[in-house]
Amino acid sequence: MIKQNDKHKDNPFYDPTLNKRHRSSKRFKVFTVTSLVFSIAFLAFFLYDMITKGTPAFKQAYLHINVTYSQEAKNNYRKAIDGKYSRVVSRAWLRTVPTQMEENPELIGKTIKTWVLADDQVDQYIKGHYYKLKRKDRALIDDMKAYGEIDLKFSKLFFQNGDSKAPEYAGLKSAIVGSILTLIITMLFAFPVGVMTAIYLEEFADDNKFTQTIEVNINNLAAIPSILFGLLGLAIFINLFGLPRSSPLVGGLTLALMTLPIIIVSSRAALRAVPDSIRQAGYGLGLTKIEVTRDHVLPLAFPGILTGSIIGLAQAMGETAPLIIIGMIAFIPDAPGSILEAATVMPAQLFTWAGMPERMYVEKTAAGIMVLLTILISLNSLAIYLRKKYEVKW
Repeated sequence: MIKQNDKHKDNPFYDPTLNKRHRSSKRFKVFTVTSLVFSIAFLAFFLYDMITKGTPAFKQAYLHINVTYSQEAKNNYRKAIDGKYSRVVSRAWLRTVPTQMEENPELIGKTIKTWVLADDQVDQYIKGHYYKLKRKDRALIDDMKAYGEIDLKFSKLFFQNGDSKAPEYAGLKSAIVGSILTLIITMLFAFPVGVMTAIYLEEFADDNKFTQTIEVNINNLAAIPSILFGLLGLAIFINLFGLPRSSPLVGGLTLALMTLPIIIVSSRAALRAVPDSIRQAGYGLGLTKIEVTRDHVLPLAFPGILTGSIIGLAQAMGETAPLIIIGMIAFIPDAPGSILEAATVMPAQLFTWAGMPERMYVEKTAAGIMVLLTILISLNSLAIYLRKKYEVKW
């Protein structure tokens, strides 16, 4: 039998290490495929766990009972319902009874059978989750369920209310409004400053030690931990300038500092992608450097600049660490009315809920993550769409 080495010994082009390289290539392929499968499996498990835990939060238990709107109930909201329901009805909802009578005086003196928000333990009992209900209360709930006086309805409160110490009454409204105000400040500061910096460095600045130092610092800023930007925002905007703590103004400026390097780097890449022939054609027609940059280079690079800015905005929206340092993790029950009022953001709100002992916060945290991921995926999808639609191929 002819050995493999003898078979190829007369072939001057035969590489004796070829079989070893092929085996190494196969092992590398197995490793990459295994890593990819593991990553997809982990992502699928994460999404499955999040969806199964978060979906129940979009429905909450309501009880169909009589509510008495009397002067006595206006002074003591517990008198608005029968005493046997006192432990199964949400106290946070009962506190709104006097407000309802103030807003609608015609309710006074009436007894109306209506759907009332249930306590969080009742909600968890109906959904089959862990609960802490006494046997007497469970019997009452079972009887009401048999008569169709309990129902799981879509939780509008999750989007209409701010944070609350009562889990069944807690919502994301104040965090959503705070996130919007914060991101508006972020983009109003980071986008123009970042784009103008990129234009200066790419189109006008000379290659000297000063510009090289700026470029090195920009690259370093893009790599440092985000919590350091929170310390910087605390030192400059709060301690030095005296801006209101926990406000969207401070949060937006802090996130703008973190987003600036991303916008500058992506904007420079977009400007660099414009061929020099465009600039040379402008100079050949007698245009100045400012006119060439403003009227020709910048419009062609703008889709790439916009894409990088949206991605930077999406990253800023998911940040928690720098905002914790400046106090945007406080208990905020009402949505802020301006950029100077105390506010929180969605990631910080979810971080707070994740540490709460009540079991209902588990599903609310997962539902909040679903909402946050939906927004982030939408922003990234918008960036991809704009890049594909306005992309210019040379």
